[in-house]
Amino acid sequence: MNETKPLRVGILVARGRALENWELMILDRILAAPWLELAAVFTHPHPFEEDRTSRLLSWSSRLEARALARQPAYSPKYFNSHRHFIDCYDIEADASSTADSITGSFLSRLKLDLVIRTTPKGIADDAIAALPFGEWAFNFSDRRSAEADWFGYAEVLAHAPTADLVLYAKCGGTGRVEIARAAFNIKPSATRLSAFVRERSVTLLMRELARLADTRRFDLPASADAAHGHAPSFGELLRYGCIVAGSVSAVALKAIKSRLHADSAIWTLYTGHGEIDDFDPSEATEIPPSSSSIKADPFLFQHDGKCYLFYEAYARGDRKAHIAVGCFDGDALQPVGVALERPYHLSYPFVFRDGDQIFMIPETHQARRLEIWRCCEFPLKWELHATAFEGQSPADSILIRHDGRWWLFTNLSDFHAYEDHCSELYLFEVDGPALTGIKPHKRNPVVIGSTGARGAGRIFAQGGRLLRPSQHNSHGVYGYGLNIMEIETLTHDDYRERCIRTITPSFKAGLRGCHHFDATDGRYIVDARLTI
Repeated sequence: MNETKPLRVGILVARGRALENWELMILDRILAAPWLELAAVFTHPHPFEEDRTSRLLSWSSRLEARALARQPAYSPKYFNSHRHFIDCYDIEADASSTADSITGSFLSRLKLDLVIRTTPKGIADDAIAALPFGEWAFNFSDRRSAEADWFGYAEVLAHAPTADLVLYAKCGGTGRVEIARAAFNIKPSATRLSAFVRERSVTLLMRELARLADTRRFDLPASADAAHGHAPSFGELLRYGCIVAGSVSAVALKAIKSRLHADSAIWTLYTGHGEIDDFDPSEATEIPPSSSSIKADPFLFQHDGKCYLFYEAYARGDRKAHIAVGCFDGDALQPVGVALERPYHLSYPFVFRDGDQIFMIPETHQARRLEIWRCCEFPLKWELHATAFEGQSPADSILIRHDGRWWLFTNLSDFHAYEDHCSELYLFEVDGPALTGIKPHKRNPVVIGSTGARGAGRIFAQGGRLLRPSQHNSHGVYGYGLNIMEIETLTHDDYRERCIRTITPSFKAGLRGCHHFDATDGRYIVDARLTI
């Protein structure tokens, strides 16, 4: 992080209203970050637009929040409202200006770098002009009134595949600029979606504040996306109610079946011949599941001239899975046995070589740590070699060596109420499978959003390119699609990738999703979802 003085940040909140969880999280994390300084907290006496939303929207959104978006209160570690609101300033309703009103000269005296707005109404344009990096806000902050929040209603009504979170700034003389954007999988209700996106927004904001504190550059292009959206009408609310009722009924039925051990996600495998940059899943051969052997997250591994397959395995109705292994005879998979079983759920068995040793990194997020296992006798005997991220929730981890350095890709869930491994990709420079030295990347999380963050298989070095499979979670489905991402920049200070291909479940009839890819020695394998 830049060694110069911290960014001086002001926060604008609504006067007379309790701070929401996401607002408390922002205040808390700013105070915890040495590169940021919470310089002022402003309150707006009239933070909402004059138009009132309907009583039906107000009543239904409150009821829905209690039923579908209930979350524990956030307990700040650093922020104290009694201490940090002492030097708080009110935006006066009278624009004639008093000592406490927010004007350009007033902000100049405070030497603020930017103001983060959590309300629909912000500070005046002349005051914004005095801020070097402007007034920042999220698009969801614009879609609310004093009575209700309507972020997410339009997406649910339109059956949209995802909902966009947009962090933007208003700057003097340049208008509105987009700082960052992320897309998140749709939820069964707008209220649940809104609460989830608000929690994710904290991570996005802190990443962009860290980037700004480090670079002190803010040369972003103007954004044309200025639509705030309208509150749903009476007719739209009735239609929305029918959609939510159907979604909630389906979720409830699935939960009942799960408790009765009568339901599990059913996956199937497809194998064929090709590489990551040219495979055609429509020509693949199916390796179908049985009620006692459902297979997902497949990883191929060549050993002594044979092609083995490690995969997540479970029977229908099971609450946890183990790691099994099979061996290919042509396109037929012959079972070999159980490679690893633990008291907690295992999946995503990434198997790789380092010299003459073989290692496996299964997903062990239920154990609240990352585990690396070393093979003692291939393929069924493994011993615990290293652990990391104790007390955290890593998932779908991949270790690669690139330009002489080891890099660990993992999906950590930075959460308070909504644990989610599909939205944030973290990158660490490590010392190899021992994991005795772990250095976080400067731009963590390097990818945010459910349409590209979560890993979907090993990373390939192909013709001088790095290609990363990732999940495309959308349409309300976990594991809806599969991306092939090309990593364009991978350094200590920067990470950039672009999507070069997306595979949807349309490649075979009857599929609901596909979310994993692997290949070795000319053979590839994908998994596909048969049920929701």
